[in-house]
Amino acid sequence: MRRYLGILLLALVAGVACNSKGSSPSQPDPRLAGAYVKPPQNNWVVVHLQGTPTQIGFQNGYLLAPRILDFEKVVRLEEEHGSHRPWSFFRNAAQKVMWPYLEPEYQQELQGIADGVQAKGIQLDVWDIVAMNANEEWSYFLEQWDKEHPQGQSAKLDFPDMGDHCSAFVATGSYTKDGKIVMSHNNWSPYMEGARWNIIYDITPQHGERFVMDGLPGVIHSADDFGVNASGIMITETTIDNFHGYNFNAVPEFERARKAMQYSTSIDQYAQIMEDGNNGGYANDWLVADRKTNEVASLELGLKNVTLQRTRNGFFVSSNFPINPKLIKEETDFKVNDKASSANARHTRWLQLMAENKGKIDVAMAQKFESDHYDVILKKINPDNRTLCGHEETVAPWHDSGAVEGKAIDSTMAGDLSFMAVFGHPCGTGFNAAAYLKAHPEADWQQPLLEDLPGSTWTKITVQ
Repeated sequence: MRRYLGILLLALVAGVACNSKGSSPSQPDPRLAGAYVKPPQNNWVVVHLQGTPTQIGFQNGYLLAPRILDFEKVVRLEEEHGSHRPWSFFRNAAQKVMWPYLEPEYQQELQGIADGVQAKGIQLDVWDIVAMNANEEWSYFLEQWDKEHPQGQSAKLDFPDMGDHCSAFVATGSYTKDGKIVMSHNNWSPYMEGARWNIIYDITPQHGERFVMDGLPGVIHSADDFGVNASGIMITETTIDNFHGYNFNAVPEFERARKAMQYSTSIDQYAQIMEDGNNGGYANDWLVADRKTNEVASLELGLKNVTLQRTRNGFFVSSNFPINPKLIKEETDFKVNDKASSANARHTRWLQLMAENKGKIDVAMAQKFESDHYDVILKKINPDNRTLCGHEETVAPWHDSGAVEGKAIDSTMAGDLSFMAVFGHPCGTGFNAAAYLKAHPEADWQQPLLEDLPGSTWTKITVQ
């Protein structure tokens, strides 16, 4: 009887351990110490990771293993379809071109992710993980690769137009309701990716600042680059439209973006990290703010041309609209006079909203901006590819892409690493995958992995 009671007591203790910290598993492996997954917050999955680079990576891989395998399938399908190359090409490029330029800290974290998924019985290795992390810069890589290796070009690249890829702003001083910083962003992506873009990483690294960012399963960076760190640095961006250029002998964007989020304590330090070793991959207009100084900045980071603007009383808007005329001429095919283009039309709308709402902008208003459906060309409400809340599936040429989530933050929220977020279209409407595939049989190649995006509402994300 005593033996039976002892076994029962051990079972009860084990049950308590398994159910502590939300959905965290029991942690026999010391690399999982302190890591956990919180119960979903309105479709968002909040993951806390902490420790050494190896520990953080292992925790990411172990806790999100099924989601990482699912995302790997998405990236593989997109890249193979868009480039007409096998997945082995991307694995080899990850190993031979990108890996040598990654710092040991991030090599260890990437290897840790692979170790974590393998510990759950999933056979992905570190080259799969690196190739997934480079997802946003592969189109830049491939375009330059084909220029330098014309004999190796197997087919014309067939990626969707990735230039129209987010709507964002940051404002401070006389433009905001309390004179402090307000920032917001929505992420335009293919819906196949977007349905997986619901991870919130809360990371306490061994070195650097604690930080919170949205992201995809198995990444070391945000990928759409929205986040805030404990030093009060607030970050977002949108892609530079029709950008061309890539340096194979430099640091991948995904490492620089992660390092800047982890280590920056000022706008100058942020800009320096992003510029050091810049490879031109995933070229963006970065919006950055420092809640300590109430200053906001725009860092337009091309490969050849870099423009840093900053203010303590004003705003910066971003909708894939390039700023520097020299960058536009030397590094893009952007058509400045095409007022009906998505980037130009959304830029015009941002300027209207800033002027109309000067002195009134707060987080609630930022959420409305990111949900905005006013088309400045048609001069009416019409959700499409020219509205801040993008719906590219509604107009020809058809794309199953658009705004897949949104975030908004102010200085006060940044102080406790919280922000408002919505998964799916910021406006709250859903996307029906089956209906889209039925209407567009040319998209059948996505059928195995294209999923619905739910209609959702904004919710406060908290990690404290």
